[in-house]
Amino acid sequence: MIPPNREALSPFEGFRSVSTSSNSPRRVLLLTGASRGIGHATVKRFSAAGFRVITCSRHAFPEECPWDMGPEDHIQVDLSDPESTTAAIDEIKQRLASEGGLNALVNNAGISPKGTGGARLNTINTPLADWQHVFQVNFFAPIMLARGLLDELVRVKGSVVNVSSIAGSRVHPFAGAAYATSKAALASLTREMAADFGPLGVRVNAISPGEIDTSILSPGTEKLVDQIPLRRLGQPDEVAKAIYFLCTEASSYVNGAEIHINGGQHV
Repeated sequence: MIPPNREALSPFEGFRSVSTSSNSPRRVLLLTGASRGIGHATVKRFSAAGFRVITCSRHAFPEECPWDMGPEDHIQVDLSDPESTTAAIDEIKQRLASEGGLNALVNNAGISPKGTGGARLNTINTPLADWQHVFQVNFFAPIMLARGLLDELVRVKGSVVNVSSIAGSRVHPFAGAAYATSKAALASLTREMAADFGPLGVRVNAISPGEIDTSILSPGTEKLVDQIPLRRLGQPDEVAKAIYFLCTEASSYVNGAEIHINGGQHV
């Protein structure tokens, strides 16, 4: 557990030395779904390491977010709308024109619709429109962004991290069927992208978080703690550290992998 009064950066502080000189372009992270939880922790970690952070979400920039240039480098986009996503890609390319390229793309945005009273939606009662909406955000938007920004990624031999889920490999008591299958598809997409992007010098990996202590946890999640060997929920920064690892030279020969961040819940 990360002590509440310190930014647990010590395991990766050495990566700060990777920062380029003042005459070199600043490293750039593009992150979707940055306003809370894992996304918020990821922005804090990369910003502390000297990255320029460009965030994307369907909401306006949250004023409580602490990183420099946050409002100026936030793009409001509806990832469920292909046209809005395409327009955002064009804007991102313009913003990157003065940079060396895109060092890290983290596809973190995801949605999981619920039924009445927060009930889990299964394969029988999930409306078709919800299936399409979920897959557009959780599956199609990541490949649209990666393909649309491929030149920028290739230019600096950047990395892509797709945020999957433990629900993508097993039936989960709270995650709905559309969410779970979209995350399973995203894990498979990661392998395909790794095979296709790898020869271009771009690594593509996935992380698969389990029960992480964020504000969007479903009621009853605490009952799952006894099923986790570490007997606790994960912290958002513990996920952010794994994302950071996959976007640095420390993981230079890691490609097509899926890192499970769940305290051993899957064993």
